[in-house]
Amino acid sequence: MRDLARAGFYNGRAFFRVVDNFMDQTGDPTDTGTGGSTKPNLPAEFVFKRDATTPMVVVDTQGGRESGFIGALPVLSQTLALAAMTADGKVNAMADFCGGVVGMARAQDPASGNSQFFLMRATQTNLNGQYTAVGRVIAGMDAVRQIKVGEPVAAPQDKMLTVRVLADIPAAERPSVRVIDTRGPWFTAETARMRAEKLVGLSPCDLDIPSQVK
Repeated sequence: MRDLARAGFYNGRAFFRVVDNFMDQTGDPTDTGTGGSTKPNLPAEFVFKRDATTPMVVVDTQGGRESGFIGALPVLSQTLALAAMTADGKVNAMADFCGGVVGMARAQDPASGNSQFFLMRATQTNLNGQYTAVGRVIAGMDAVRQIKVGEPVAAPQDKMLTVRVLADIPAAERPSVRVIDTRGPWFTAETARMRAEKLVGLSPCDLDIPSQVK
């Protein structure tokens, strides 16, 4: 995605399939859902391995499952207590498709991800373990949810006018981005407050990650 953005591939790309309370799909050069880039498809990265060195902040534990964050990305994992029973000392984990998570679109073949991606408008846990997550929207969810809806979206479609990698933007033009550290004391206190208010288990999708963009 960085390579394609740097090549200008995403500039002017339309959101051609948008489902309310689900997701916004884009990144197709044909703006139809049938195209991709000339780069090779990517292997599925639906599940990853986690051990005690993985920087995951756990916010809830139920049975053999832990949920929390790696950075701002919501994650579900087997509990680390099970690591002692595995050959490599690691457990399985995956992204939790909460609102704002960015995933790679694909065809029926799990290893068919290419240039298309989607932005989650709302939480859809049925996608967990089925799609590769590559990040999360940390600012602008109001814009994500205001993108024109349709399957396919009728003309005129909303578009990404310019897509750039933040590190490539000249310093004088680059926005300042600040995101709450999920490992820090404020987030720890906020998690404890939210847990006390919940009658059932706390989900990462229940927690906002405050950010500031200037």
